[in-house]
Amino acid sequence: MTLPYAEPYKIKMTEAIRTSTRAERETWIREASYNLFKLRSDQVTIDLLTDSGTGSMSDRQWAAMMTGDESYAGAISRLFGMPFFLPTHQGRAAENVIFSALLKEGDIVPGNSHFDTTKGHIEFRRCHAVDCTIDDAADTQKELPFKGEMDIAKLEKLLRENPREKVPCVVLTITNNTAGGQPVSMRNIRETAEVCRRYGVPLLLDSARFAENAYFIKTREAGYADKTIKEIVREIYTYADIMTISAKKDGVVNMGGFVAMRSEELYKRAMTFSIMFEGYVTYGGMSGRDMDALAVGLDENTEFEQLDARIRQVKLLGDLLDEYGVPYQRPAGGHAIFVDAKKVLPNLPKEQFIAQTLAVELYLEAGIRGVEIGSILADRDPDTHENRYPRLELLRLAIPRRVYSDNHIRVIAAACRNIYERRAEITTGYRITFEAPILRHFTVELDKI
Repeated sequence: MTLPYAEPYKIKMTEAIRTSTRAERETWIREASYNLFKLRSDQVTIDLLTDSGTGSMSDRQWAAMMTGDESYAGAISRLFGMPFFLPTHQGRAAENVIFSALLKEGDIVPGNSHFDTTKGHIEFRRCHAVDCTIDDAADTQKELPFKGEMDIAKLEKLLRENPREKVPCVVLTITNNTAGGQPVSMRNIRETAEVCRRYGVPLLLDSARFAENAYFIKTREAGYADKTIKEIVREIYTYADIMTISAKKDGVVNMGGFVAMRSEELYKRAMTFSIMFEGYVTYGGMSGRDMDALAVGLDENTEFEQLDARIRQVKLLGDLLDEYGVPYQRPAGGHAIFVDAKKVLPNLPKEQFIAQTLAVELYLEAGIRGVEIGSILADRDPDTHENRYPRLELLRLAIPRRVYSDNHIRVIAAACRNIYERRAEITTGYRITFEAPILRHFTVELDKI
């Protein structure tokens, strides 16, 4: 008899979870103006808001925090091969540093579905983020092994039709979070790099979930099955000129990030902004102990067994939703399941924020906090100030690393099933009563219609 699968770690510490009644949750979410970001942690039973900074660190990482000898530099150089880098306190800070050095008003930054802070930093500088993701990413029921890819024809058309000086970089996000945590193949990374080099434009890899992307290359792309995750990562970054990373995801730390590059001239330009916004170039916004925890996390989380355990759990949630008939962005991504809110609530008008409505329903059903990846996150058009309605309205259920058991996953799936079974009863959504001019989803206030 073949032995069943078991996770490659054991648990040494636990945290109690508080359960609540539906009546309590109705009060709490109303007081939070129907914005799940505003809920307190003790008002949430299962927290799937983000996998960023919410994972369980290993014993080796905790031990490294006690020594804090700042050995992160060698870990970054060995894994990514970038000669110059600047530590930052998190990923959006890395974006702030590098975009301050690269972008000027009116620039165009093509990419494969820029995530919220990336697009926010671009538009804050009065530049334009242009989505060049493949069209198949918008069909949630289509099964493709690499569904987050750059459309090479779209990218080349944009570069051909715009002056070189208007395009400071191309951003390739791995994995593609906005499109459902979908990976990008090595072939597509290589082809994107070739186009960029032909037009003399730097390729920037947004690398928050680089290790998960490498896992999918190993398990889905021909020619990589026998390569280690670290070998695949090293090849990925031979095609990049610049990288930004929030280390709170695949670095499995509570805080940290960095920006790295090949150009010494760009490094010297970016140094000024690093010192201005983050701290001195040797530490940025990070403490020595966080740097050492990151060094260990980068090493541990580029081992196949750790990634396999994590991605198996995400797939389990997808398999259960399949069993219950709940539609989501297929196939299951690396860090989250993205429920297709348009298919769950097909009769709800887009003006009533479909994915946000589903997110609130899930919280009311079981105290589970997810996050809307839809019209609220898309912000208003910076020129017309009209709401932007993206092709996809998704409810992201981001699974923290090494935090929840498979029983928690079953509760999440059952709660989604319950909502899906009573979906005909959900006939109205929400309207905005307050919003910030940029990145509104963090602080937006809503009221029921």
